Amino acid sequence: MSRTTHPALTVRSPVECILWVTPYKIHFLLKKYQNQIVIMSIRCSFENSNEIGVWANLTNSYCLTGVGSSENFYSVFESELSSHIPVLHATIAGCRFIGRTTVGNRRGLLVPNSCTDIELQHLRNSLPDEVVVQRVEERLSALGNVVACNDHVALVHPDIDRETEDIISDVLGVEVFRQTVAGQALVGSYCKFTNRGGMLHPRTSVEDLEELSTLLQIPLVAGTVNRGSDVVGAGMVVNDWSAFVGLDTTSAELSVIESIFRLVNNSSGGNRGFAQQSDIVTGLRSSLVDQLS
Repeated sequence: MSRTTHPALTVRSPVECILWVTPYKIHFLLKKYQNQIVIMSIRCSFENSNEIGVWANLTNSYCLTGVGSSENFYSVFESELSSHIPVLHATIAGCRFIGRTTVGNRRGLLVPNSCTDIELQHLRNSLPDEVVVQRVEERLSALGNVVACNDHVALVHPDIDRETEDIISDVLGVEVFRQTVAGQALVGSYCKFTNRGGMLHPRTSVEDLEELSTLLQIPLVAGTVNRGSDVVGAGMVVNDWSAFVGLDTTSAELSVIESIFRLVNNSSGGNRGFAQQSDIVTGLRSSLVDQLS
C-alpha cells in the first residue's frame, strides 16, 4: 500500500500538516514539534462497511479488529497504533463483529459466553498482563450494544442482569449506571465517550445532555457520524488520543468529533501562533477532504 504525500499541503514550523490519500483511508495529521504529540482522526472502512465500531474495539491500552478478507482494515490501525498499544485480530464465536460483542477499557475486556476457549486464550495471551479478560453469562450477549464505558464510568442497558453489572464494576473498575440515551436502551450503540468527552444520539435533549454530563463528569454533545447516522457508537471508535470513523463522515461531523473528544491541540502556554495556524490548517483540511470525498 503506497502513500501519496502532497507537498502543496505542507505547512512549515511550528505546524506540519500532511494529507495522505490511499484507497482505504484519508489521513489528516496535525504534528506539533515541541511537546511532540500526534493527534489524529482517520477515515476508514471495513470492506464496504462504514460502521467502524462494529468491526473494531479501541481502548487506551489495546485495539481489537475483526478478521477481514484482506489486511487493509487491520493495517490502518496497526500503522497508527502499534507503536503505542497492541493491535490484534480477534473473533467471538467465529464472528468478525468484534466491536458489538465485546466491551472494555484500559483495565479489562468483557466477552460474551459464546466466546470459545481458544478465542479467550488468544485474547489473554495477546493483551497486556494488566488487562483482565472475563467471559460473561449475559442474556443480552451483544455487550458492545448494551454497555458504553470509559476508564471511570459505565452506562448499561436497563435490563442487564445484576450479576453482569457487578462483573462490569469489578473487572473494568468503573461505576455502573442503568441508563437510556434519547429513549434508546442500546446505550452502546447510541453513544460514545472517552475520558475526555463524548457524543450522544442527535435527538438527546438538552436536559439529558446536562444530566449525563454531570453523571460522567465530561463534556457531551449530540451529533452524528457517517453523513447523518445516529448510531454513533457503531460508526466510530475513539480513545483519548485518536479516532477512527467511517469514510462517509463529513468534515463538519469530523470537526465536531475532534472538538468534543479533544483530539485537536489548542494553544498551550500562551502559544497563540500555534493556535492560529492550527485553525488555518483545520479549515484547509475541511475543504480539501470534501473535494476528495
